[in-house]
Amino acid sequence: MKRELQAAGAAFQLLTRIPIPVAIPFTPELLARSVVYYPVVGVVIGGIVGAAAAGLDEYVPSMPASVILLALWLLLSGGLHMDGLMDTADGVLSHRSRERMLEIMKDSRVGAMGVLAAIILTMFKFALLGAWLDGGKDWLAEIPLFALACGLSRLWVVIAMACWPFARPEEGLASMFRLVRPRQAVLAALVQAVLTAGCAWAFPSASFGALPAYLLQAGLALAVGILLSAWLNRKLGGLTGDTYGAMTEVIEAALLLALLMGLQSQ
Repeated sequence: MKRELQAAGAAFQLLTRIPIPVAIPFTPELLARSVVYYPVVGVVIGGIVGAAAAGLDEYVPSMPASVILLALWLLLSGGLHMDGLMDTADGVLSHRSRERMLEIMKDSRVGAMGVLAAIILTMFKFALLGAWLDGGKDWLAEIPLFALACGLSRLWVVIAMACWPFARPEEGLASMFRLVRPRQAVLAALVQAVLTAGCAWAFPSASFGALPAYLLQAGLALAVGILLSAWLNRKLGGLTGDTYGAMTEVIEAALLLALLMGLQSQ
């Protein structure tokens, strides 16, 4: 039990700025175990943002509320995934050699493509949040779908770690998570499934049909994740910590768009 609690704590310490005031040894063994809890991290982040949306909806106009929600969403993760998106865009969109792209991604400075990618994705999420807030809402039905979408985006990181090679296996994030195997991905998927079943049971009124909505989310996350991972692997010869962050951001945005379109089609 202590090891599992440490693993869960390590997942929150690495992926969020939520205070976990415990000293945890970040060994490769513990980090490999911690990825099983990544969907829990995502669901907690999504649940907090969704609950904040419900609280702001009655008192704050949708546009200012969207800015507040977007800031909260980024602050909860410490901008970790957005930083990965910017570094990935700078490297991959430079159209240089594979080695040069990886060097660019390691550079702490942000280039034009990174800034553009961050602006475009931030504006896209802002627009989606604004449209979500403007629609007629049953918050008890919609918050679980939003939370599970954030869980799915982090589940994909575990799948990508287990199924695609590391571009830099001896340095950076890859060296820390070198013990992640398909077994951890399967366990993380089971955790996501338990969270999904719990939400379906606790919130049976979830929008546009609970089970079909959850299955649609999972299928879309899988499709977007496979396409991104295959493309990045072809460009870089493997994946890096930056690409995991980039995929998290893109999958979250795609799932929020799908959620919004599903709600509007009712």
